[in-house]
Amino acid sequence: MHEPISKQPTSDFTPAHIGIIGAGQLGQMLALAGIAMGLRFTFLDPSAQAPAGKLGRHIQAEYDDERALEQLTVECDVITLEFENIPVSAVTSVHHHHAIYPGARSLAVAQDRITEKQYFESQGIAVAPYAAVDSLESLGAAVKTIGYPAILKTRRLGYDGKGQVVIRTPADCSAAWAQMHEQPAILEQMIAFTREVSIIAVRSTQGELAFYPVGENNHVGGILQRTDIHPNDPAQAQAETYARRVLIGLDYVGVLAIEFFEHHGALIANEMAPRVHNSGHWTQNGAATSQFENHLRAILGWPLGSTACTGHSCMLNLIGQIPPRNAILALPGVHLHDYGKEARAGRKLGHINIVANTLETRRAHTAKLERLIAAQ
Repeated sequence: MHEPISKQPTSDFTPAHIGIIGAGQLGQMLALAGIAMGLRFTFLDPSAQAPAGKLGRHIQAEYDDERALEQLTVECDVITLEFENIPVSAVTSVHHHHAIYPGARSLAVAQDRITEKQYFESQGIAVAPYAAVDSLESLGAAVKTIGYPAILKTRRLGYDGKGQVVIRTPADCSAAWAQMHEQPAILEQMIAFTREVSIIAVRSTQGELAFYPVGENNHVGGILQRTDIHPNDPAQAQAETYARRVLIGLDYVGVLAIEFFEHHGALIANEMAPRVHNSGHWTQNGAATSQFENHLRAILGWPLGSTACTGHSCMLNLIGQIPPRNAILALPGVHLHDYGKEARAGRKLGHINIVANTLETRRAHTAKLERLIAAQ
């Protein structure tokens, strides 16, 4: 799952100071991976309670604050992003003076669902039938073309099932459009998929590529609940082919996640995330090198680490509350990751990684933990 370095690294592998725009749990996990390699971190995030803030210097400011961005460029050797919903203008501003990965083009593509679909299509990657919607009238015309059921989504800023509504009959259109608050949207045909899968891919500044095993994802209410890793998954080859096209086409640097629907044995791209991703959290304990460490290696031009599995893995998200720790940690091969966030309904508070020597053991531990989570 590795492709060789295309040119020699220019870095002498000296420990560096990394700037991260965003200081949530993803920034926290990036820092935890980097500190072990001797890296230092500065975060830019408007929240005083940002989870990653305690792992480095925290510049508390808005993401597009020019003075704060300038501080980041002065202090840090290279800058990266924790999530994709930051202003493209901020990335462009930094890029004028400093290396920042991923770049503005990748961010702009991922932030707009129409642009994203068009980019996938330009790379020969299949997508569900879709149409742009900017009024109730255009929604009515779109559903006649797309058919029922369909899903109406905001073009920008939606995540974890937010900003989307299912349309099953003509009577649903008016209420659905009202939920968009008259903002530009996209109507997509609902695919009768077999399963949802994702691939975590990475490309370095040196052009080295690596791909993790495909994960099979289970969502509830638009929020990822569980990721299972199946070595030798039949979707692996096509997922890698598509991810390679996106990485090279965008001259992308860092970790990229692409989510797919599997339909009649083929993959249909749903969306991409230009960052480390929830469906790749299993790599912290279940892969030779985590997605977080490989992201840092990639942006520094260091050789990428092995993406090989260390066992049979599964990741369970902890949403709303965390079950008793003693019950979780009593199981061998089970690892708890607590983000240190205040509990509230629908909020990702942490995750559990299960790694076992056999598939049967992994399944047994996963079933026991899911019963524990459901009992809360």
